[in-house]
Amino acid sequence: MTLLATVAGEEVDPLELKILLITQGIQTPSSDVYEQLGRTWRLSPNPLECSCLLLPGNIVVHLAVVGAVSPFSLGIGENGRPFLAHRGEVVTEVSFPPKTEFYEQRTSSGRPFRGMGVLQGVDVLSFPYLWPCEYASAGLACQFCHTGGYSQQLAKEGSPEPTAPSAHDVAEAVRYAVITEKVTQHIQVTGGATITPQAECRRVVEILDTIGEVAGFDKIPGEISVFTSPPAEPSLIDEVFAAGADRVACDIEIWNDELAARICPGKSRFAGRERHLRTLLHIAEKFGPNKACSAFVVGLEPPESFLAGAEFLARRGVVPVVSVWMPHGRPVLGRTVAPGLDFYRRVRDRIAELYEQYGIIPPGGAGFNVCICRDIWNQQIRTRANCCQRSCTAKRDAVETRTASAP
Repeated sequence: MTLLATVAGEEVDPLELKILLITQGIQTPSSDVYEQLGRTWRLSPNPLECSCLLLPGNIVVHLAVVGAVSPFSLGIGENGRPFLAHRGEVVTEVSFPPKTEFYEQRTSSGRPFRGMGVLQGVDVLSFPYLWPCEYASAGLACQFCHTGGYSQQLAKEGSPEPTAPSAHDVAEAVRYAVITEKVTQHIQVTGGATITPQAECRRVVEILDTIGEVAGFDKIPGEISVFTSPPAEPSLIDEVFAAGADRVACDIEIWNDELAARICPGKSRFAGRERHLRTLLHIAEKFGPNKACSAFVVGLEPPESFLAGAEFLARRGVVPVVSVWMPHGRPVLGRTVAPGLDFYRRVRDRIAELYEQYGIIPPGGAGFNVCICRDIWNQQIRTRANCCQRSCTAKRDAVETRTASAP
């Protein structure tokens, strides 16, 4: 990745700029910016639409709007193109995914797509919270989780959770995104955590079966990834794969056990790292490498701790998914400021080494809003592999040319 920008006198590449935007957010765009850019691009003030922007190199980054506290802002140049600025100084031109009608749709039952599904970047349809988190409802939400925090607040107030979408609602949204408007290639299915994950597995199987019936797996060009809680009996996950999942993630989030117990009290109490590991290793052993994934919220524990966990998993064929901590509005252990770029550069470089060393291929295509794993793979491993392939082809052609012309 060679394209560089200057932020506060320091040169950063697009991936580093993505990390800065995730951790520092962006000022609320003016109504003029929303109005002008929203005519052509997928940009909305509605937080349920999880808008993103595209940095040079097609790097996808979540548009974390945090009011006036961020040094970053969006503007429109005299040429009509949008740009990103840092404290008023232009950093780089940016773009957005094309405008879509996805969020204006409703299912046959009347449920709006908005609030159920989220378009990430240019090729992912995600269902981030299909059922409530029972840990959060019990007052034990993960400190960094915004949706869990919402459920925890509802429980504290004695208010009911919104009605969960049905499997058919989900499948109709998939059909629209994949077949009708063709705005996505990959699907992510995620719910809140349940204290009895066996029932969660059955719910996921029902959703996948219905997606197959309504949309058709053969119409989905990319992967279906399922994020679920680890069951007490790991073999129950086999049913999720049999129903159509390409990958299954059981997220450990924090590798350091002591920190995990403080930051993720419900997950640590009712599941724990060992149950997660039993399920992840079962998947890797039965279905092969790159079929099991575990997301980590990176920035909450020392890099040595996270990287030790990432290597433990990668060595066994499990994909460590690198999600950058967004501190906006959700203090963790009293902190609201993420580590600096040196922290994330160390993580990025070591993760790239682990991915290459152990043949790890993270999920997705173009990349995700707050995860940097696919960006790392796209920019540092696939690019290098393509360069090597072109070099080898050129050398082979040269040899063949010399051989053919030899007397």
